[in-house]
Parts: sequence; C-alpha cells; structure tokens
Amino acid sequence: MYPDDSDEAGNLLRIYQQYFMVSNGAQLIIKELKEQGKDLHKMNQYAAIQINDTHPTMVIPELIRILTEQEGFGFDEAVNVVSKTCAYTNHTILAEALEKWPLKYLKKVVPQLVPIIQELHERVAKKYKDERVWIIDREKRVHMAHIDIHYGFAVNGVAAIHTDILKQTELAPFYKIYPKKFNNKTNGITFRRWLLSCNHELADYLTSLIGDGYKTDAKELEKLLEYKGSRKVLDQLESIKMQKKLQLCDYVKKHEKVTLNPDSIFDIQIKRMHEYKRQQMNALYIIHKYLEIKSGKKPERPITFIFGAKAAPAYVIAQDVIHLLLVMQKIVNEDPEVNQYMQVLFVENYNVSYAEKLIPACDISEQISLASKEASGTGNMKFMVFA
Repeated sequence: MYPDDSDEAGNLLRIYQQYFMVSNGAQLIIKELKEQGKDLHKMNQYAAIQINDTHPTMVIPELIRILTEQEGFGFDEAVNVVSKTCAYTNHTILAEALEKWPLKYLKKVVPQLVPIIQELHERVAKKYKDERVWIIDREKRVHMAHIDIHYGFAVNGVAAIHTDILKQTELAPFYKIYPKKFNNKTNGITFRRWLLSCNHELADYLTSLIGDGYKTDAKELEKLLEYKGSRKVLDQLESIKMQKKLQLCDYVKKHEKVTLNPDSIFDIQIKRMHEYKRQQMNALYIIHKYLEIKSGKKPERPITFIFGAKAAPAYVIAQDVIHLLLVMQKIVNEDPEVNQYMQVLFVENYNVSYAEKLIPACDISEQISLASKEASGTGNMKFMVFA
C-alpha cells in the first residue's frame, strides 16, 4: 500500500489505491443501510466514518457522488448528511499525513470526483477569504485535510499535547472557524496483545500474584502495588526478562545468523525509519561509545544496540541512515577491541511478529523522537508494558 511516490506514476497509484478502498467502503455502508430499510437522509444515525489521517479523504466526495447520482439526493442534502457522518483523526503534523494532491492527478484517476471537490472548494472560498483554509490552493493542489475539516463533524488529535499543537499552530485557522469540532482522543495500545500473546511467562506470573481479572480490566494491575519493593518479585521479573532475552537470542541466531550476548544490556530502537524518529541521533551515540572504548574507557557491562525499521522505498535519507547503521554494525562487530563490550544489530524484515520478540527482551527503550513530531508514541507504550 506504499508505492514509490517519487514520480507521477507512483502518486497516481496511491490515488487509485485510496479511491478503491474508500469507494468499496462507501458502497458497502449504503448497501447495508438500504438492506436494513434505513433512511439514507439519516445515515449519520446509523453509521460513523472515521477518516484516519487524510488517506481515506475521498470517501467524502465519493459518498456525495453516490447519493446524488444514484440515490436521488440534491447536492445540499448529500453534503449535509455526509458532513454529519464523517469525522477526521489527525495522527501527526508531518507533511506526508497532510496530503496535497495536484488537481491534474485527481482528474486523471478520479475525474468523477473532481467537479464535487471543486464545488466543495467554491463553497469554502465564497465563505472564507483566508486562503489558508481553502481546499484548492493557487497552485491547483487539493488539500485533503481541508476537505475533512470543513465537511466532517469532528477533528481530533491523538494526545493532549498533539491536539493543542493542532489548535494553536498547524490547524489554527480552522480552530478559529470550528472551535467546537476540535477534540482529543489519546491513543493507546491493546495491552493484552503485548502481554498475554507475546509474554506468556510474565502473564502467568502476574496471574499468580493478582489473579486474572487484569485480563479484562487493566485497572486490576494496580494490585501489583502491593508488591512494591519486594525483592522476591523483582528477582522473578528479572528471571522472566532473561528468559525473553534468551528466546530473542535464539530467534536472532536462527534468522540473522548472529550470536547475541544475553548478559549484555539490550538497547532497542524499533520504529519507522524517519528523521523525526532520530535513529541518526542514536547512531551518533553509538559512534561516541565506540570511540570511548577505543580510547580505553570500557563500559562496566556490555551493550547490544538493536534496530528494526522500515521506510518508504523512495525515502533517500532513510536509506542513508540504514546504510550508516549497517556499516556501523560491520565495523563494531568485527573489531575485536570493541565487540566484547559492544554489538550492533539491524534486524532483517522487521515486522510486528519480530516486535513481539524484541519488545519483551528490551532493557533500554530508545524513545528519542523529536519533540512535537511524535504525536502519541504507541511504541513507547508497548515497551512500558515490560519495563
């Protein structure tokens, strides 16, 4: 779903993908409502469409198209009900999540939606003179987030600080127009997956301490406070951590043909390869540690730095950072003066299944994202389950 978007063909493919998905979804919703005998004029009473970042934005003009062309709606009627049905979640203020498609691209891929988008733009431009809130700018680019905000009933960020940034800076002109639309929904994780499914040992031990109520009610975990400072419990938790480290070592040996030292500190950074995630900052730290060891300053305990990441295929800087890490891996691991104190590993084919092995084995979680660019940090939450 993430084709190379460095040329026109890749961008057009993205638009085709996005339209295919949202059109299917829109058609299915209307089909099911009609089968249930529901009044489509009251669609918002039976369905809610959450637009996750701007990628599904075309669901708004697509629904308007279907309602006007196939269901006998007037344009105003369609806009009214769609605006009550759709809402927008902004996950990050990064540019790639605030898509701006050249109008000429949309004319090639979804010509049937262009007149609708143009009409939606005209209505906004007629009402608001501030060009920052227009849907189509002077360079003939369509701002997808602007469609979502004008023609949806709510806009939310995914953490309190993130939502405040949207209100105060990134989307301030819209907040001025629609203060009641903006709200916050703090992201979270499915802790059951990141505990019950990938750390059976820890889950079983917690159950032995506090029962299994926490499996359906996370607040039950507060019962663990009864064991605060217990040396016996801490020793058992350390033992479980070592089991997970040994399991990871076995997995890495099998899949990477690399032998890790389970007695070393596992310092792990696994997330998308992106400048705001600052893997390059971590790399600079590793270089610093390498030079310290070469100068005679040895760490008291060996450290293993583990990275895992994916990036868009056309993201050149990400490729450069990956190359840097792989070169560092080779230099560090092949230096006999250093490799007994430090090791670097960039795992191949990082995915959720690999994360399920890495996260429970982690000693130090590298959460060094650039302030304001990390909207909620769900990776951090997964690591905290096993802290």
